[in-house]
Amino acid sequence: MSRLIVASQLPEVFNSVFAQHVADAEIVAVPPGLTTPLPPQAKVLVAAPFRKAGGVLPDRPPPGWPFDVRWVQLVSVGIDFYPDWLFDGPVVTSARGSSAVALAEFALAAILAEAKRLPDIWIDAASRWAPQQLKLVAGSTLGLVGFGAIGEALAPRAQALGINVLAVRRSDATIPVPGVERVADLKTLFERSDHVVLAAPATPQTERIINRDLLLHAKPGLHLINIARGALIDDEALLAALDEGRVGRASLDVTFPEPLPDGHPFYAHPKVRLSPHTSVHTPDTRLNLATQFAENLARFRSGAPLAGVVDLSRGY
Repeated sequence: MSRLIVASQLPEVFNSVFAQHVADAEIVAVPPGLTTPLPPQAKVLVAAPFRKAGGVLPDRPPPGWPFDVRWVQLVSVGIDFYPDWLFDGPVVTSARGSSAVALAEFALAAILAEAKRLPDIWIDAASRWAPQQLKLVAGSTLGLVGFGAIGEALAPRAQALGINVLAVRRSDATIPVPGVERVADLKTLFERSDHVVLAAPATPQTERIINRDLLLHAKPGLHLINIARGALIDDEALLAALDEGRVGRASLDVTFPEPLPDGHPFYAHPKVRLSPHTSVHTPDTRLNLATQFAENLARFRSGAPLAGVVDLSRGY
């Protein structure tokens, strides 16, 4: 069997793990944005999110695209960080589920940090030695916006802590985690939830779904956690809800754009906990990506259908 050439836009920390899992293929590093031609023998492209300077996606493919590429593997589940032309021609697969546990743990950490007032309760002087009122997570309610791989990982972990879990999902498919209550709409979810985790993809249908009208129905003191995409939130509406007290806390690992410009209110707002899209950066994510890719590579070489094919009509 001939040695397969895989062009990868990922950094070496990823490529070295990939190489360990695909002994019958050669991983060749290529720059983000496809600014130079791919190796002529490359049949597979592992694509990282890429943008031109200033955050603008290149609107035209490089000359010769798609070259001899037959398959594009994304490093993410969402497709919004990639130019449209990347989906013209070769089959494209996503990294669905590869970071689900990392994202679930991050969301759970945000919930615990809010209930236990971390890091605010840490003290550095005897003069601050005084008990502070905390909350229990047991008996609270978590609402999930979207129920895919992240929901499947997060829901049982939350339930193990005594948290009640509600969910809204786009499809009519049965929720596979026992005990998760499906609710009819976002309004109901926001009215009943103490914590809401956004775990839906960025599509035209989900853009700014967290808006002023919806936040008017938020349970007082709601904690909003976004580990999905920043485009799901209307920033001005969220800031108003925080200032008015309808939302008690926003834990945001994603924003739109990324990074936010200097001076954006999220950086300094006392009720916002902002992190730089870092929730997925764990060793298991690299390992899971490599394992998924190796399994799909075997399918590709045998001519079998690939797993995780992107459905452009759904946007993921």
